[in-house]
Amino acid sequence: MRSLSAPTAVVAEDEATLRQELVEHLNRLWPELSVVGEAADGIEALRLLDRHRPDVLFLDIQMPGATGLEVAQQVAGRAHVVFVTAYDQHAVAAFDQGAVDYLLKPLQASRLFTAIGRIKQRLAGPPAELGTVLGQLGQRPAASAGSAGQGFLRWINASVGQTLKLITVDEVLYFQSDNKYTRVATREGEALIRKPLKELVEELDPQQFWQIHRSTLVNAGAVAGVVRDFRGRLQVKLKQHEDTLLVAESYAHLFKQM
Repeated sequence: MRSLSAPTAVVAEDEATLRQELVEHLNRLWPELSVVGEAADGIEALRLLDRHRPDVLFLDIQMPGATGLEVAQQVAGRAHVVFVTAYDQHAVAAFDQGAVDYLLKPLQASRLFTAIGRIKQRLAGPPAELGTVLGQLGQRPAASAGSAGQGFLRWINASVGQTLKLITVDEVLYFQSDNKYTRVATREGEALIRKPLKELVEELDPQQFWQIHRSTLVNAGAVAGVVRDFRGRLQVKLKQHEDTLLVAESYAHLFKQM
């Protein structure tokens, strides 16, 4: 955490107009605060959190990439969280019980002023434990995700050497079992995760990730085509990538129309 004389913040809100409005209000009502980053989605919010280590994180509840609640789960005491929400008063009661502040949409300067006062007091101590409020609210976004497919895994933390890297599932070309780990292949390189392939099968969108072998899941959007090798085995060729992936015969039906 930075010194109390120079607090910093990241604002994560997918509505550009609302995000700009919040930043402008903060500049006017809390001139000592430095907004060091702005995010339009949850994935960028996580990256800015890791990059800047802000004192305060303003999080919209409903964001693409990762919801505000999913981002908050990764905060782990690193920042004071203020949720921006359009939730009803029943949900707001959970925020109060969780010792986490909130701003209701549409934004009101008077409510933001009150929240700023509370945040300033809390900066003297460690961030609040978010477990209670996240537990009470965690099912609400999932229940409304429905056909939008927001219940599926959208990002992972993977190891690249000694570094932990945030990777969105859209960046992944394929997952492949490798002894005790699962390899994550992207166009930029490879990383490792400990999550087994059978768990990934259950957590990833089956329309996006196809299992083509007991040890391989491929991003359907990364498939350039399929060919037969000299043994007659089906192989997947990837777009803008040199790797080819073996297709087990039991999964060959996925490519009948290709």
